[in-house]
Amino acid sequence: MSTLFYERTPFDILVRNFFQDASHFAPLEDTKVPHPVDIYTTDTNLVFDIAATGISKEDIQIQTQNSTLRVNYDKSNNEDNKDYIHKGIAKRSFNLGWKIDSKFDLSKAKAEFVDGLLTVTIPFAKGSELKTLKIS
Repeated sequence: MSTLFYERTPFDILVRNFFQDASHFAPLEDTKVPHPVDIYTTDTNLVFDIAATGISKEDIQIQTQNSTLRVNYDKSNNEDNKDYIHKGIAKRSFNLGWKIDSKFDLSKAKAEFVDGLLTVTIPFAKGSELKTLKIS
């Protein structure tokens, strides 16, 4: 067996250290199956759609601190003792976290839970709107 070695860039080291230092973030290499999340922007917001099928909204924790958004669900608190024949709905624990750019106002974030979909909406900060400059 050969060992794969590649030179890490400063960006790789920064990202690795970011995940190692924050206990609520899971390194990508430990994640066996990524949790389904859609992230997109609208004209006024940054939006996170997070799948939460079969999970009660009371069991999901959403935290914001400085420029970090964290979404956590711990399945160990909600174990069921069913004798499954087939288990196709994943209700596994997840710890998700994102560093939010300063052009978004994280203090005004809102969360909504409808039909198993958690939507976190973060508006653009004042002064960070797209501006069109006229060339003189």
